[in-house]
Amino acid sequence: MSPGARKVALIAGPTASGKSDLAVRLALAVEPAGCPARVINADSAQVYRDLAVLSARPTTAEMQGVDHRLFGAWDGADACSAADWAEAAKQEIAAAHADGALPILVGGTGLYLRTLLDGIAPVPAIDPEVRAAVRAMPPAGAYAALQQEDADRAALLNAGDSQRVARALEVVRSTGRPLGWWQKRREGGIAGEVELHPLVLLPERAWLYERCDRRFAQMMEAGAAEEVAALLDRNLPGDLPVMRAIGVAEVAGWLRGHLDRETAIAQGQQATRRYAKRQYTWFRHQPPACWPRIDCSPAYEQHEFTTMLRTLRLT
Repeated sequence: MSPGARKVALIAGPTASGKSDLAVRLALAVEPAGCPARVINADSAQVYRDLAVLSARPTTAEMQGVDHRLFGAWDGADACSAADWAEAAKQEIAAAHADGALPILVGGTGLYLRTLLDGIAPVPAIDPEVRAAVRAMPPAGAYAALQQEDADRAALLNAGDSQRVARALEVVRSTGRPLGWWQKRREGGIAGEVELHPLVLLPERAWLYERCDRRFAQMMEAGAAEEVAALLDRNLPGDLPVMRAIGVAEVAGWLRGHLDRETAIAQGQQATRRYAKRQYTWFRHQPPACWPRIDCSPAYEQHEFTTMLRTLRLT
């Protein structure tokens, strides 16, 4: 692929849907056309080197010799924001293109992908006093205040989503403008600079949830407890993303003696299913309608996979 082609493949979908395997399949499929590929992580848990097991980061064997980037690239003590990841992803994509390689984005973090493609809202720094006052409010009070001060945003949010409610309220109070106003002025996105070839995996839900359950149980056998114990030994702040990753709280509860092992596994499985459900809903409705969605049945997946190769003009 010539440096000027600027093609980018994207394989997205909920956790446990088979994205990583398909990304490697795609990378291996384009090699015969003389095009090396690089798989670039777009998952907010797999960026942390502390979470190799609990994030289901691809193993060396699963990578099958394909170059993988931004997996385990951040230490858990350093929060990786969507803007941080997007900047790093831009650099990896540019480097791949410069080397004549195909970048393959793979992950399930919608905020990461939206920030990379559409840019980030240029919200000014929040006044510390405003932030402190908002974060001290009870969730119900914060949501009621948001209904008064930014009714449009409140209508889009669940009252129990305290983090997003607080963010919207602090933005309107600190800047005098609602969050929606800032989001319409996104900047820095690369959607208009690359030729994107997306594929969204939306498998049948019962199949997906069974995979979530089976995988979490396998994680417990593969070192998840040791991984969380190492995190706890670091005494990291509980509000860091690495400490709030799916499964960390449940495994920590067992290690601290608050849960028995079976309950920790059951709760971890439930948390994973809930996360997968949220991702499923997001990828079903939020990306552009022109992005192909597939149910992961073998025949349909192979058809869309072949179509992707054809549109990349590498076969």
